[in-house]
Amino acid sequence: MRSDLVFGALSHVSNRYQLCQLASKATRKLHKPNTRLQDTTNEVLARFRSTNPGSPAPVAATAEESVEQRRAA
Repeated sequence: MRSDLVFGALSHVSNRYQLCQLASKATRKLHKPNTRLQDTTNEVLARFRSTNPGSPAPVAATAEESVEQRRAA
């Protein structure tokens, strides 16, 4: 049920208003056409349960590192 997803997501976000704002932004970005909006929202809340939505995303590699790898190969 969605209430379980919300309470699980609240373990990383202490403020319900902030959780609602983050979930709505993430739902807008992750929503795919021809899918139910409710399913996308549930997926977002499930992701928030396992990770902190307020933390910045890890950067895979910088541009300088990729240029150096191309020269070496």
